[in-house]
Amino acid sequence: MPTILPTGHVVTRDGVALFRRELGAGPPVVFLASWSLPSDSWFAQMQALAAAGLRCLAYDRRGHGRSAAPPVGYDYDTLADDLAEVLAAHAIEGATLVTFSGAAGEAVRYLTRHGAGRVARLAMIGPTTPLLVRREGNLEGLDPAMLEALRAELARDFPAWLDQAARPFGGPHVSQAMLDWVRGLALQASLPALLDFHRALSETDFTAELRALDLPVLVIQGECDQTCPLELTGRRTAALVPGARLLVYEGSPHGVPFSHAARLSADLLALVKG
Repeated sequence: MPTILPTGHVVTRDGVALFRRELGAGPPVVFLASWSLPSDSWFAQMQALAAAGLRCLAYDRRGHGRSAAPPVGYDYDTLADDLAEVLAAHAIEGATLVTFSGAAGEAVRYLTRHGAGRVARLAMIGPTTPLLVRREGNLEGLDPAMLEALRAELARDFPAWLDQAARPFGGPHVSQAMLDWVRGLALQASLPALLDFHRALSETDFTAELRALDLPVLVIQGECDQTCPLELTGRRTAALVPGARLLVYEGSPHGVPFSHAARLSADLLALVKG
């Protein structure tokens, strides 16, 4: 059984300390942050849902935020197993899983690898699923050479890349102060971990696993998402999952948890209340 340390960390089967935060009481909602971001990035949604009578739990993925950064373990099998241990450590049952961007694959792999015994429903915000990279059977995907060039740019000057990516991520209405704060959260992550995880989220094909899901699924995505194009990711994800619902935020960017924080919180609360 995983243990929770006094520092607020869950120690995994391979000895990795994962920082977690919890707020509120009631039916559980578990938040999985995007590539590069830690649990702090869910502050607005956790505050709103806790105030509405829900138990909100989020944790920093290995290599992110205040969690340990081992040299390995950024594949989706390992990350799904980490999620399983966090849920077990907190005795979570009947949870609503909420994912952002690359975390979509963590939830899908968890459900196909560990089952839905602890999870009642799933919300996927700006997902990277089913598959980002172009290959046979996914000819509309992103150019593999472009993705390799992006990783080279990240390795060369990650802070500069964050500066360039911040405004398209947040859209025109998010304050510069908020974008600076988000950038600071991303800079807490381990760069080797980010490179490995980026390769996994770009190249892992979840098509078959999405078809196998058997629980209520809500996909939420910005219409103008430049990071994960709607037609390649969210729309296809919703079409693959039996009975899934797609909710498109008109004119919105990738960073919906920041650009449309209140609207997202309301939609997530409606999903939980069912």
